[in-house]
Amino acid sequence: MSSLDSLNSVAFSVFGEHVKWADMTGNLLGLAGLALGWRRALLAWPVQLLSGAVLVIAYWSAHLTGGVGKQLLVVVVAAWGWIQWRRGRRESGQVEVRFATWRERGWLVGGTAVGTLAVVGLFTLFPSLSWNPWPDAYIFVGTLAAMVAMARGWVEFWFAWLAVDLVGVPLAWSSDLKFSALVYVIYFVLVLLGLRAWWLRTRTSRPDAGALEGAPA
Repeated sequence: MSSLDSLNSVAFSVFGEHVKWADMTGNLLGLAGLALGWRRALLAWPVQLLSGAVLVIAYWSAHLTGGVGKQLLVVVVAAWGWIQWRRGRRESGQVEVRFATWRERGWLVGGTAVGTLAVVGLFTLFPSLSWNPWPDAYIFVGTLAAMVAMARGWVEFWFAWLAVDLVGVPLAWSSDLKFSALVYVIYFVLVLLGLRAWWLRTRTSRPDAGALEGAPA
């Protein structure tokens, strides 16, 4: 049996639901990356990169093109985010976090909306790329937006990641990626803890007022 076959094999079954090795391993690495991101550790990015590489296999086997695209984006953006955080560490000695300005939020939300519509159009034009154009496109673009926000050190990253999971988890469950759906509860807890930690960090680090234009009081 090849290594790819091993990753796509069933790790265990619970109440008649099969959990595959690739699905389980990739999501555990994703949880670790999210937890490390909460701690603002540089290791968060290489762990996220490895998670994306493993989950490419899981989504490919489930014929979820949008999921495959999402994980390929994770790999690319994780490499870019790692560079951004390393640069930040060199300049200030730590990874700075802040709320995005209203202009940055507008670009983030607007870019996500336009990007989703564009990808839906692509998936509609080429039906073989996706069986579920809207959720696949939303996951594809939303993941990019969330990871860009994380690389920039924006607190809004946590809200964006949660918004992606709210669609991605039900889709994963219905596509026989049960472990992806089951770990949602843990993701949800980590998102809340990370959101609280980064929010409090903005209170203690006190970056320049110009950088916090439009941030909640």
